[in-house]
Amino acid sequence: MQPVADTASPQLERIGVRRKVKAYVALTKPRVIELLLVTTAPVMILAAGGIPNLWLVLATLVGGTLSAASANAFNCYIDRDIDKVMERTKKRPLVTGELSPREAFVFALTTGVVSIVWLGVVTTWLAAGLSLVAILFYVFVYTLWLKRRTPQNIVWGGAAGCMPVLIGWAAVTGSLDWAPVILFGIVFLWTPPHYWPLSMRYKADYAAVSVPMLGVVRGGTAVGLQVVLYAWATVACSLLLVPLAQMGMIYGVAALASGAWFVVESHKLYGRAVRGAEIKPMRVFHASISYLTLVFLAVGIDPLVHLPIPF
Repeated sequence: MQPVADTASPQLERIGVRRKVKAYVALTKPRVIELLLVTTAPVMILAAGGIPNLWLVLATLVGGTLSAASANAFNCYIDRDIDKVMERTKKRPLVTGELSPREAFVFALTTGVVSIVWLGVVTTWLAAGLSLVAILFYVFVYTLWLKRRTPQNIVWGGAAGCMPVLIGWAAVTGSLDWAPVILFGIVFLWTPPHYWPLSMRYKADYAAVSVPMLGVVRGGTAVGLQVVLYAWATVACSLLLVPLAQMGMIYGVAALASGAWFVVESHKLYGRAVRGAEIKPMRVFHASISYLTLVFLAVGIDPLVHLPIPF
């Protein structure tokens, strides 16, 4: 029987290692990171007025991934008490026990330090400084201060998710300008109508842990109206990039067409709430992701195939 034990042991060890690695990946919230990276690379193309140094793009994306991983891991560490109650988060590795709180904290701290040093050495120290601000803002301002205290938590706390556009621009130019500020504004205004429908979908979850998301403390009509207003503001802000960054037809058409879709879906959500019909908030949630992706793809494509707007 001894040989069986000897051959099984390495296999079990490999399975254990894979599970641990998978748990660390889950701790970083990879879907959130994907969305952040979608906004970084196109901004670097716009900043360079063409294809920037590909090593610089890769280095920035690696640094941005590590920074976001650090912030998200800290968030999981701090919120582990409510994550075990909420249906949506009960499979996170700190809840299941796949990772200990100490392992999560060390991972979050290590990836954060590495990301700042990496960005500072291989890109610019302005990009590294902005990344540090993003981590600190997400951890201390959003997670520790705002999230459990005010329905406006995601409005102001969402500013951390806007930082990748500034980081990408700073990595290329070593400075900031009005264009990245407008792009920051797009993501900032987009965050509430993106997240509030999700809070409507998981209203019972947030209520169970006393997190005052707008979808918990206000009715569907009030939330729907806020989603509509912020959606309109997001689209209006996106159009400011046309004169300020001299964007062309590709960006202009994409911003208008995808923006119209986003606004229509927001109005449908509000209309159903007003009529007392079944609310389908996830339609707006998914539409918001598609909208932001299309807008930032246009940001990256427009400088490469610039077609001037004829006016």
